[in-house]
Amino acid sequence: MTAARADGPSVDLLIVGGGINGAGIARDAAGRGLKVMLVEQADLASATSSASTKLIHGGLRYLEFFEFRLVREALLERERLLRIAPHIIRPMEFILPHVPELRPRWLMRLGLFFYDHIGGREILPASRNVRLANGAYGPLRAGLDHGFAYSDCWVDDSRLVVLNALDAALRGASIRTRTRFVSARVEGSQWLASIQDLPSSEITQVRARAIVNAAGPWVQRVLQSFPEMDVDAQVRLVKGSHIVVPRLFDGEHAFMLQNPDGRIVFAIPYQQQFTLVGTTDVPFDGDATQVSISNDEVLYLCSTVNSYFRKHIAPADVKWSYAGVRPLSDDETENASKVTRDYRLELTETDNDAPPLLSVFGGKITTYRRLAESALSKLQLRGNDREWTDRAALPGGDLPRADFATFADGVQKRWPFLSAAMAHRLAQAYGTRVEKILGKAQAMLDLGEHYGGGLTQAELDYLVANEWARSADDVLWRRSKLGLHLSEQERGRVAEWFKSQPT
Repeated sequence: MTAARADGPSVDLLIVGGGINGAGIARDAAGRGLKVMLVEQADLASATSSASTKLIHGGLRYLEFFEFRLVREALLERERLLRIAPHIIRPMEFILPHVPELRPRWLMRLGLFFYDHIGGREILPASRNVRLANGAYGPLRAGLDHGFAYSDCWVDDSRLVVLNALDAALRGASIRTRTRFVSARVEGSQWLASIQDLPSSEITQVRARAIVNAAGPWVQRVLQSFPEMDVDAQVRLVKGSHIVVPRLFDGEHAFMLQNPDGRIVFAIPYQQQFTLVGTTDVPFDGDATQVSISNDEVLYLCSTVNSYFRKHIAPADVKWSYAGVRPLSDDETENASKVTRDYRLELTETDNDAPPLLSVFGGKITTYRRLAESALSKLQLRGNDREWTDRAALPGGDLPRADFATFADGVQKRWPFLSAAMAHRLAQAYGTRVEKILGKAQAMLDLGEHYGGGLTQAELDYLVANEWARSADDVLWRRSKLGLHLSEQERGRVAEWFKSQPT
């Protein structure tokens, strides 16, 4: 093994894991004046945090499990996050068809009444009854005549992670991707941790006043590096899979589809030309780095769609699929779909003088910001105690009056050589930071080589310089979803460009 460098940095907080929780904690801590380092063994959002259903929502179905605190917290966060990231988060209307054999209408109406009122809703409209028989909401099958409409928010999940990490870096944090946490031991009142840069195999020692274990599906594996630590919480791994198919219905609304087994599947407009369908809830006990959708899950999602829409789909219609492992806090619930989505923070110390280790179990993308505040409250590190992340815009989110439509229109007017679709995508992905990509360009040629789907050399250069992109997958399937729009040959050209870059 490569010898460790003993002259590594000293930090207040070392965070293990570059998913939404790790990035959110890094942002909050850096903004409080703490010296922060985050290490991620792969790319930011490369696991669970890029495999979500891409919703900022309260979790309507969790009301059935009496998780009122979780739903209320998530609903409060929903509009806070919409305010600080109006470029990557947008309101979305959901249609919930009533199926008489499943839940009664009175129960659905009661649930939506609570959903409207327990979360301090100010921006999004209230729920309402809707008629489905006239076809205004899509080509639903005969017999689905009544339903409900309610509002939640859609999010570009990978970009939410990256923008939290970017804000942390802009506030002084060190973000190290392709860097593995190896081990840590107590030395005096600090941790002496070993981290390994994977491309070079070089190991560096880092001194830290505290460590946060936000490794997601690997949270318990990281804990094995602390054999003297006794942690009560256990992680329950549940796989969630999604399919992307050609667009099933017109309009910008989505559908919440009930299943006889009690599970819920969403059908959501995606990337203009497609519909995203998911998710599943399947117990998982394999290698979280090697996770993919199963044939049974594909059939399950297709069957759910076919039970609601006149237009049927089959596995052959799937254009893309993805799967992720949710590291849920194990509440010993037998049914995987009913395991709590609430988070649990375990603070462990060996004795009164030992540095703290905080482990994150569970959670959902909607509540990451509150989780970060709770984590820092538990750690009690010296620094500014002021809670600030609910008011400060994420990078690019400082849109005038938080009006995305007007901002996107302004991007098109300022750079008129862009197609409407490209201008909208860039405005949504980068917000006010789009200036750093487009700058003084007056024609497409000024943006350099065009790789297809609106991806240009200027955008690639920006992502490498500012957002830790190191491979084609980082760009095509996380920081953008342009992989869906590029041909195999075009994707290959992006991969070749990355291979040609100096390491």
